[in-house]
Amino acid sequence: MGNRWSAAFALGCAGLAATADEPPDRILVNGRVLTVDAADRVAEALAIRDGRILAVGTTEDIERLAGHGTERIDLAGRTATPGLIDAHAHFSSGGLLRLTQVDLSYPQVTGIADVVRLVGERAASARDGGWVLGRGWDEGKLAERRLPRASDIDAVTAGRPAWLVQTSGHYGLANSAALELAGITRDTPDPPGGTIDRDADGRPTGVLKESAMGLVTRHLPQAGPDTLREALRAMAREFNRECMTGVKDPGIGSGLSFDPDAALQTWNAYRDVLVSGDLTVRAFVLWTSPQNVDDARRLLALIEPFGKPAEGGGDGRLVSGGIKIFADGSGGARTAWMWQDWNRDRTGIDAGNRGYPAFDPAAIRDLIALYHDAGFHVGTHAIGDRTIDWVVDSYAAALQRKPVKGLRHSLIHANIPSGHALDVIAAMQREYDAVIPEPSPSFTWWFGATYAANFGPERSLRLNPFATFEKRGIRWASGSDYFVTPFPARYGIWAAVAREPLLNPEGDDPFGRAEAVDARAALRSFTINAAHQMFMDDLTGSLEPGKRADIAVWDRDFYQAPTADLKDASCHMTIFDGDVVHRSNRFP
Repeated sequence: MGNRWSAAFALGCAGLAATADEPPDRILVNGRVLTVDAADRVAEALAIRDGRILAVGTTEDIERLAGHGTERIDLAGRTATPGLIDAHAHFSSGGLLRLTQVDLSYPQVTGIADVVRLVGERAASARDGGWVLGRGWDEGKLAERRLPRASDIDAVTAGRPAWLVQTSGHYGLANSAALELAGITRDTPDPPGGTIDRDADGRPTGVLKESAMGLVTRHLPQAGPDTLREALRAMAREFNRECMTGVKDPGIGSGLSFDPDAALQTWNAYRDVLVSGDLTVRAFVLWTSPQNVDDARRLLALIEPFGKPAEGGGDGRLVSGGIKIFADGSGGARTAWMWQDWNRDRTGIDAGNRGYPAFDPAAIRDLIALYHDAGFHVGTHAIGDRTIDWVVDSYAAALQRKPVKGLRHSLIHANIPSGHALDVIAAMQREYDAVIPEPSPSFTWWFGATYAANFGPERSLRLNPFATFEKRGIRWASGSDYFVTPFPARYGIWAAVAREPLLNPEGDDPFGRAEAVDARAALRSFTINAAHQMFMDDLTGSLEPGKRADIAVWDRDFYQAPTADLKDASCHMTIFDGDVVHRSNRFP
């Protein structure tokens, strides 16, 4: 090992501007260093200088580099990995939710009585006339196993309008005051790409799905710049506490109508936090696409000055990353566009319901072509197998008409790709470095029982086909979809290996193990593969000489720990750009 790492060290140092007699700023020694490089080598120590990794090797070799002013960090057997990167987390909007909305997620909410109690407490403290806002409820984790209704919460909201977003973010619950404010009655038609849930008598229950949510959300109070900046700073700190140093924020602005002011306000908040030194994660920000070509052209004009990642735009900390398109709904709401009927439970069929596209599929294809031709990276939300087929074919058509390598167009979530989709994905990656799945491994964990019921037994076994990706040489990058699931990437690493539901009243193994991967593949999806999708794989994502020193230190080795222990890995230290941004009290 010493000779191998000495060679690697020499090659690494040759590419650095500094002279060999300049000592490192700090060294990490006596540990297990999972480099996640091309050979997946494991070392013992590394050295950092001027925010970059100077060398990786044995403790003996790295100790030899230390000078009088070098800080020595003794890992004492701990494991270092690249800082983890979330390839799909609603960093800005999720941060706002943490600040402004009552948390209705599991385990603090296990029944409708918990929803009622927490909403009532928030209503009692709200300003006169103020909205009652909440997030995170999930009918699959409620004892009643049903959707809550406006009638459940009307009595405790004291006439205030209330809006409670389901954990998926694709549907929510409005109370009667909010329905009245939005003008929703039994005679209100379902909007295109959305559903107003109704009882047996045709009266709105308060549950609004997909675009129907906009009937209420357009009336919600908007956060100001100070609140946005506070949310971003808080999220960066929380990410660092979980050994995370990068995020792809998938969509700022509104997809229902083109609102440049709202999008720019979020972008400017990011820039302010960057300038203040508080953006201690690398952020790759997507702009949410409008649903028509005219507004899309206006969006392109707006973001053109901020650069294109394929052309090296951004400073390595904040990148205007391209555009996100919503192509369909969710698996939890049974609104994703499928080839076959959704299940209503594990055995019953939701007859006639195959979901629907978010808007006209032809318009989706036109938008992909427009953005591709303009040289922008595109990420498209596609959960259902029919949507995935449509989107991958749209990407293929754009790439073959205008061949451009390296735009790294992505397939967000890609829950259940067909055989056809897998063929197209593999071909487009080989030819163009594009059509790259960005799944959320935690879906089968966090939504376990609901997903198993909605997809049914056969389709559940094909969800999140990570093993198939690996066998076919398909690159994939993982994200949490926070606030949809908890953001710590250790959960996603574990979920990709274990494929176990959080709650499963059936008591069986609904997702099987055929599509499980090992911890090495799972870790790559949250490190070097995620960095690739942020156009930063030459900068971060692996621990190699010359790369920025984004490093996570753990209490256990992901490669050697039992599967059950992966989820509970404890972050002891996070280094970002060479600086320690988090240190656990368990790491003296």
